[in-house]
This record gives sequence, C-alpha cells and structure tokens, in this order.
Amino acid sequence: MPMCPYVSSPLERKPMKCPTDRPSWEAYFMDIACLVARRSTCTRRSVGAVIVKDRRILTTGYNGAPAGLPHCTDIGCLREKLNVASGERHELCRGIHAEQNAIIQAALHGVSIRGGILFCTNHPCSICSKMLVNAGIAQIYYGEGYPDELSMSILKDSEIRLIHFPFAHEGKTV
Repeated sequence: MPMCPYVSSPLERKPMKCPTDRPSWEAYFMDIACLVARRSTCTRRSVGAVIVKDRRILTTGYNGAPAGLPHCTDIGCLREKLNVASGERHELCRGIHAEQNAIIQAALHGVSIRGGILFCTNHPCSICSKMLVNAGIAQIYYGEGYPDELSMSILKDSEIRLIHFPFAHEGKTV
C-alpha cells in the first residue's frame, strides 16, 4: 500500500504531523493528494488525485466504491478473494480509481480540466491513462509506481508530460 509521508493506512488512522517549512507548488499539491488518499475505502491501496490548473484546485478524487454502494473496507476486497495481482484485470474491482473520480467530479460540476495538471499518489493504470489523455491533461506528477506496462506505453506515446515526484521523507518535502 502506498504511503504518503503524513498518511496512515485506511484501517489505521493516526494523526498527521505536518512539517513547518514552506513547500514548493508541486510538493503542496502532492501533499494534498496524499490527504485526499486518506478518504480511500480500498483495502489494498490508498490513492489520491488532485487536478490543478493555474495553481488552483479544480477537482479531487480518491479510490473506492461508487457513491452509495458498500465499501470494500466494510464487505472485503473482491480482488483479494480472487487473488488478482496488482496492475491486472482492473474490471474485477468494485472500486473507482482516484483519477477516474477526479475526472467524474469535473464532469458532474461542469469544470473543464483540459490543460490541467494531475497530482496523484500513484502512477495511473492503463484505463486511467487513456481517460487522462482524452480529458486533455497536460502533465502528471505521481508519487509511486504502478505495475502496468500498457499505461507506461500509452503515456509515453501521448503528449502528457509525466513526472515522478517522490513523496517527502522525514517531514521534508522533496
């Protein structure tokens, strides 16, 4: 499970200890993505996403079951029950990815994300990558990798600028 520097697992909530130094814009938005990830109801991986344009937050999203449906934290993980490896068979999951939720929130509220920048705690999967390309996202900052070769190929072939932005360590942002 990916761990932001100030985020605990979804099943073990601990208070955050926030650093006092002034972060760069990239660290600021990545820290917000980490905070958003705390809302995740996935038992395998907590992911947060923030879409920004002109240094303004447009939407956020985290991974979990569709609105109004039982959460995996309550009923268990289908992927674990079926022993599905990470990065494979995305359709065998009741959850929606953080990037998908951020795009859906933009659509629901009539917010254009074309030309926006995605800050995400993890590298997008192939499904999310295709959606981000079609949504017109210009850049993606991600904290941790994700085992999806097709996603890497899609993003490499796209015009999206992909930037690995490791999480902060020991209270200092990178």
